[in-house]
Amino acid sequence: MKLKTALLISAMALAPAIASAADKTVGFSQIGSESGWRAAETTVTKQQAEERGIDLKFADAQQKQENQIKALRSFIAQGVDAILLAPVVATGWDSVLEEAQDAEIPVILLDRKVDASDDLYMTAVTSDTVYEGEVAGKWLVDAVGSEECRVVELQGTTGSSPAIDRKAGFEKAIADAPNITIVRSQTGDFTRAQGKVVMESFLKAEGAENICALYAHNDDMAVGAIQAIKEAGATPGDDILVVAIDAVPDMHLAIANGEANATVELTPNMAGPAFDILDAYWADGTMPPKWVQTESRLYTADDDNQAIYEMKKGLGY
Repeated sequence: MKLKTALLISAMALAPAIASAADKTVGFSQIGSESGWRAAETTVTKQQAEERGIDLKFADAQQKQENQIKALRSFIAQGVDAILLAPVVATGWDSVLEEAQDAEIPVILLDRKVDASDDLYMTAVTSDTVYEGEVAGKWLVDAVGSEECRVVELQGTTGSSPAIDRKAGFEKAIADAPNITIVRSQTGDFTRAQGKVVMESFLKAEGAENICALYAHNDDMAVGAIQAIKEAGATPGDDILVVAIDAVPDMHLAIANGEANATVELTPNMAGPAFDILDAYWADGTMPPKWVQTESRLYTADDDNQAIYEMKKGLGY
């Protein structure tokens, strides 16, 4: 597929559908703004709501579950028509979800799932985060061949479903490659600043010459780590391979500049499918499947990353 056509399709996927949920009020509890991808998800969600005539009540949890629980209880007290929840961690949601259920307010999970009975929420709109990790791991297996490769891993927020799943998927992909070993693994909390700090500690402990590759659970941590690698006098993308997940604009720019090697896309448009589901439910009571999967794809240096950067940078990242 030609790049122009591919970018047009991506833009169409982010374009809002025809409004059919006017006069509805929806609460949206967002994790925070720990990454460029998260900011883009927030922007796209607000755009989708505005185009559909939905009154969106937005709450930024600042990476704290207690803030999200307070926000959900506030939404319930306000009598919103539905709630969108991007959960900061996977556990601890049963009570507040039961309160929403008792109030007959449907809850849709965005981007992440929770460890709770699936009858407590309407559906989860997410990517396959295990698969994302597998794609990243398979890329590394193919990239290094039979050469020994010592990997350092920047994990996402401890206890979050993407961190758990992206680690599991990556480990599954490299399981049959005994030449690839994860030698350091620590949370960078999905933030650019912490990714840089943790990568500095990896470099100090191992030495840049003893690290073959960095696998980061999101691009923001990878971009922070790239800066640390450069400051240590090594060349990211060459001395140390860099593969991560999200496909945010700055990661495409890093690949275009030869400072990163691969990223697996996570679309920020989770709200579009969620609002479509709510439209159908409000229209005639149609219930969705318990999981609606979004598409992911791998980007490498073979793609025109400069053009993709230019296309994506205006999407709110």
